[in-house]
Amino acid sequence: MKRQLAEQRGRKGERFASLWMLLQGWRTVAKRVKTPRGEIDLIVRRGDTVAFIEVKWRAKPADLDHAIDEYRLRRVAAAVEAVAHEYAEPHETIRIDVMLLAPGHRPRHIINAWQP
Repeated sequence: MKRQLAEQRGRKGERFASLWMLLQGWRTVAKRVKTPRGEIDLIVRRGDTVAFIEVKWRAKPADLDHAIDEYRLRRVAAAVEAVAHEYAEPHETIRIDVMLLAPGHRPRHIINAWQP
């Protein structure tokens, strides 16, 4: 039951992040992309930039400070590496962003969170 509730909240966060990005002028290309190396929550595009977004939803804003770390970002980067060629042309810019969400708070969008 607890896992199902977390899954529901995660999906709600991903829907909210997609809407937020739409309001910022981005177009959602894909959601919940599974790769052999992991999952990418959201892929969005604006112009020649494709952003692969890791979405973290927490019940309390204070919990967001520890929601993402280098290990998790490394896994997302590995997943992006596996499928980036399917979503971006060689001349386009790709980046990995993080969207941190908590009820009643403005989203925290960390642009280009992964820079190896």
